[in-house]
Amino acid sequence: MNPSSDIAPTSPGEAASAESRPQPAPPLNWREALAGLVAARMALIQLESKDAARDAARRAAWVAAACGCAFFAWALLLAGAIPMISESLDWPWNRVAVGAAILHLLAGIILVRLAKPSAATAFPVTRAEFQKDREWIENFPKTKKSNG
Repeated sequence: MNPSSDIAPTSPGEAASAESRPQPAPPLNWREALAGLVAARMALIQLESKDAARDAARRAAWVAAACGCAFFAWALLLAGAIPMISESLDWPWNRVAVGAAILHLLAGIILVRLAKPSAATAFPVTRAEFQKDREWIENFPKTKKSNG
């Protein structure tokens, strides 16, 4: 009985792709197995690193654009609001500007204190695979070398 026929594919597309995929040869010794394992883990790290870098670059671009827009909108709002407040309250404009600066400084301090680091772990698939590797190595049967 063919061992590959024991596992039934879940869809017709899987059956075609499973048949066309070459099956890797079993490792000849533990060094070859370890080298294959390390190579597979490095490939996984590279794939996840590329995905993480792509996502981070996209987010950074959107955040930079949003920050630029917000900064210019806020600067124009302040440039218009300070003279309006100064005229309506009959206060000197420089005192209104200093008051606005103090409010902004306090808001900035509060926002910095509220900032929290991200709780998401980096490379979740790689971490899970490394944990499986550790368990496999711990449970690996220790064979004694023969002296004869």
